[in-house]
Amino acid sequence: MNDITDGPLVALRAAMRVAGVQACLIPSADPHLSEYLPDYWQLRPWLTGFTGSVGTVVITDTFAGVWVDSRYWVQAEAELVGSPVTLMKIGVATDPAHVQWLAEQLPQGAVVAVDGRALGLMAREALLAAFAPRQLKLVIDLDLPGQCWTVRPALPSAPIRDLPVEIAGQSRSEKLARVRAVMQEKGAQWHVVSTLDDIAWLLNLRGSDVSFNPVFLAHVLVSMQGVSLFVLPGKVDPALARTLAADGVEVRPYDSVASELSKLPPQDTVLFDPARTTCALIDRIVANTVRSINPSTFFKSQKTEHELRHVRRVMEQDGAALCAFFAWLEQAIERSDDSALNELMVDEYLTDLRAQQPGFVSRSFGTIAAFNANGAMPHYRATAQSYARIQGDGLLLIDSGGQYLGGTTDITRVVPVGQVSPEQKSDYTAVLRAMIALSRLRFPRGVASPMLDAVARAPLWERLAEYGHGTGHGVGYYLNVHEGPQVISYRAAPAPHTAMQPGMITSNEPGLYRPGRWGIRIENLVCNQAAGTSEFGEFLEFETLTLCPIDTRCIDLTQMRPDEIAWLDAYHAEVRGRLTPHVTGAALDWLLQRTQPLGGYNPNFPHAPH
Repeated sequence: MNDITDGPLVALRAAMRVAGVQACLIPSADPHLSEYLPDYWQLRPWLTGFTGSVGTVVITDTFAGVWVDSRYWVQAEAELVGSPVTLMKIGVATDPAHVQWLAEQLPQGAVVAVDGRALGLMAREALLAAFAPRQLKLVIDLDLPGQCWTVRPALPSAPIRDLPVEIAGQSRSEKLARVRAVMQEKGAQWHVVSTLDDIAWLLNLRGSDVSFNPVFLAHVLVSMQGVSLFVLPGKVDPALARTLAADGVEVRPYDSVASELSKLPPQDTVLFDPARTTCALIDRIVANTVRSINPSTFFKSQKTEHELRHVRRVMEQDGAALCAFFAWLEQAIERSDDSALNELMVDEYLTDLRAQQPGFVSRSFGTIAAFNANGAMPHYRATAQSYARIQGDGLLLIDSGGQYLGGTTDITRVVPVGQVSPEQKSDYTAVLRAMIALSRLRFPRGVASPMLDAVARAPLWERLAEYGHGTGHGVGYYLNVHEGPQVISYRAAPAPHTAMQPGMITSNEPGLYRPGRWGIRIENLVCNQAAGTSEFGEFLEFETLTLCPIDTRCIDLTQMRPDEIAWLDAYHAEVRGRLTPHVTGAALDWLLQRTQPLGGYNPNFPHAPH
């Protein structure tokens, strides 16, 4: 048995027996269905010892399992060694999804408990549909893990901050007017919002309740006349409360939202997003309801030109910090004969350099600095207990980002350490060609974003290679580093709400991972811009926002087409021109060296144009 899981599992199973429950389901969620969770809702690491950011747990009297996708398989295998918890691999035919597993493994009439405060409405509907044939019962008013977690952390208490309109670009009143117009179209007098980034955008507020994302725990109820903001005590100071009141926003207790929803007139209609709201909250509504994606989700995804001007400025600041960092890193690699350089130092030094830039607030996610085999784990994190020294030969993958008052950054680069093998160069070049293919794409306005994925994967599929994560996710404006509604992944459904529209910022990050050997991912952020109109309609193209050289020392030029080389040279010319005014000394020298044009025509490439 494992000391990490022994006590919690024993206590939970005892609580299950007392409650007459045969299975306990623990989603990776909170009352806001967030991706990154406050410590109070970090039940999975406490119960299983698996520290990845996403995973669903199922506990019965004889079984404990955690379901994770391919990004976390290697990490989970390492963290669950010697544990009574079984790794269940999402997407593998031999490992059924947790919904299917529960429906197949539990005896007829069994009771499954889950905390409805952290269960999405659509997730409940999927469970009930699967449970019906075996008459399984779902109970959502029991928080059995919470009863057993005797030293559960408190909910965060950091203050909420006002975001000046000169940064936001639109006032609270203007944003609320846009949302109310959609409410009116849908015949709704009320709109409940629980997603933290939607609330932060809508009310021009920011916080620090969740690691890396400048959001705060809250619910919002919008009417045609006012807004109720449900937050924890002490988070809104008197001055901000007066400012909000002037805009028709009343501050209410965080835990009173369910009660207030239950009081809405039965003849009224409430608009809510079924994919972003928990069943415990919606069950309290006696009024009529209409389901629709939150209007604010669309509005905040389509950045205004005001916001994009700030983002471009932030990209120059972030790029300057990266130039200083990579100049230091290359020198550190060269003099690392004493094996002092390690993955932890990468994060520390890079964060320090970003912090010197104007408007820097925090990292936008936990930095991934992964050398050789560690790079094969897409969500690897070095810790004080487990990290690699950067020495010998191989590839160092660095995925990092920053939160600035004027934007959010997310970038991945891979750099050589010592000698790079021909196979590593071949993999690197394939990933680079994939990233370039998507960067150059033009596409009809309104096309479903998942449909673009094949363009990026084609250079890898040519080599019978594949990667398990999506190619692109939406990125917020000084908000969540992951946001919707767009996603570039063929595993996502090409639904109408995923339509690509002008102003959307999306990551472009194909990869290739060889477990136990190395991982490669190259990532820029891109923005949808108008490409022109023809008899076939409006078209969009990507503006590349990220400004940082892509290491050409890892490229096998014999695999690159002339037009791909030309794209890379043009990108590096843009990077050099935009960043040169912001760097000096070693950082400038590094920038000039790493943006030298490759040029030339490659007659050996089998698909070179004539």
